[in-house]
Amino acid sequence: MAGRDTTEPFPIQRRGTVDAMRMAGRRSDIHGLVEFDVTEASARIRDRREETGTGLSFTAFLVCCLARALADHPHVNAYRDWRGRIVRFDDVDVMVIVETEIDGNRIGVPHVIRAANRRSLESIHDEIRAAQTGPDGGLQSGAADLALRLPGPLRRLFFRLPQWFPRRWKRIAGTVAVTSVGMFGAGGGWGITPTNYTLQLTVGGIARKPGIVDGEIEPREYLSVTATFDHDVVDGAPATRFVQRLKELVEEPAGL
Repeated sequence: MAGRDTTEPFPIQRRGTVDAMRMAGRRSDIHGLVEFDVTEASARIRDRREETGTGLSFTAFLVCCLARALADHPHVNAYRDWRGRIVRFDDVDVMVIVETEIDGNRIGVPHVIRAANRRSLESIHDEIRAAQTGPDGGLQSGAADLALRLPGPLRRLFFRLPQWFPRRWKRIAGTVAVTSVGMFGAGGGWGITPTNYTLQLTVGGIARKPGIVDGEIEPREYLSVTATFDHDVVDGAPATRFVQRLKELVEEPAGL
């Protein structure tokens, strides 16, 4: 028996993703593919779950480390406006994708964690969990839903806000972004995605492989991370120093 093809409406929530990717493709981005040793961080998160019976979001841990690294390198937490000026922000507002239920379907929606550089790991974790279990009032507000119903050329004007009005973009969408592709499969692997942010971390998978510790070879857990920068704002050397600081915080592990 021949299979039956089906046709269904394109989800309105996906329009924003299509628009963002189309506008982001016009930028001059640089990508850094790095590995972080998260053996100690993973062990401490597992120990906490066994001791307290409650887990700790690995995303919250990364957001906490990212915010601390940006506090040490504030020139990365910045945008170039339409007049060619650099607008640098004090607060690190991190956009993350959280999975929540909308109209009976589980989908990923953006949520902005405000002033993450002034927050504890526990408070960031609690906010992510709350966003997963309740309706998000940030980018999924009624106004945003209405905007997604506008014609494509009008919708895509929104994603030019970072270059036109950075402060307005911050109020709506944050200053940096963290997105994950690690759920696509087991083991390591990187993902490179277009972005409208000066800095975006794309979190890949965790692979178990040999590592050197005190001159000895032993199994370690390595997280694949892609750091994407807007080259109009951040040069290669400052980007490298920022990534090195982030690596130090993740591998300490900070906050755990």
